[in-house]
Amino acid sequence: MWLLISAFAAVIVTALWYSKAEDDRYMLRFLGLMLWGSTIMVFVDRAMGYLMRGGEFLEVSVEAMILGVSMLIAALAVWEVALLLKDPKGVLYKGGASAGGGSRRPEGG
Repeated sequence: MWLLISAFAAVIVTALWYSKAEDDRYMLRFLGLMLWGSTIMVFVDRAMGYLMRGGEFLEVSVEAMILGVSMLIAALAVWEVALLLKDPKGVLYKGGASAGGGSRRPEGG
C-alpha cells in the first residue's frame, strides 16, 4: 500500500510540475524528486522482500497505509521547510530576496 501511495503522489506532483515547469516557483521539482526517490526505494524494498522471502508484493493493510501516509507527510514536511527557506513570495524576508541570491539585509544598512 505504501508503494501505491508514494507512486500516486509522485505522479500527481510530476503532472503539476510539468504544467508549471517554466516557473518552478514552489519547488515542485524538488518535491517530485523526493517522492520518486521514495517510490523507487519502496519498490526495491518490496521486490527484494518478495524475491527473497516470498509472500505478497503489495501489502494491503492498515499498518501499510499508515506507513505510506507518514512517509508522504515526512516528504511534504521537508518540502515545506525547503520552501520556507527559499521564500518565493518574499514574506519571511521583506524585500523579496530569496535564498537563491541577493542580500537579506534591509536596504540602507
